[in-house]
Amino acid sequence: MTPPRNLLAKTIPFLIMVPILGSLGNVLLGKGMRGMGEIRHPSVSTLAIYLLKVLSNVWVWLGMGSLLLFLVIYLLVLSWADYSYVLPVTAVGYVLAPLLAHLLLGEIVPSSRWVGAVFIFLGVAVVGRTPPSTTGRG
Repeated sequence: MTPPRNLLAKTIPFLIMVPILGSLGNVLLGKGMRGMGEIRHPSVSTLAIYLLKVLSNVWVWLGMGSLLLFLVIYLLVLSWADYSYVLPVTAVGYVLAPLLAHLLLGEIVPSSRWVGAVFIFLGVAVVGRTPPSTTGRG
């Protein structure tokens, strides 16, 4: 069964943004938190000071903004496409995460992770060839 053209036209651009925003948001949070330092002796006052430092970090705010956009777009797509279609496609984030971690955080990503990312990408490609909605919604 071929999905209506308008359903694909509105689903694909949003689905492309979902893993990008999710991965970018998490990497930006990671970048922000790396600059915070480790809490060695947690106490109420130490945690309060740490929280103030976190809330003043621009990378943390950019990460939270990206994740908020991710959530809004994810909810929109779920309103018209099948969950069994949307969730596997968001797994592209598992491919983007090591790439962004390497590019933005300077992490060395082992080849075994890249092999795993390729398998995930192939699975997403299989799911992407199915109709976004089998319930007639959209």
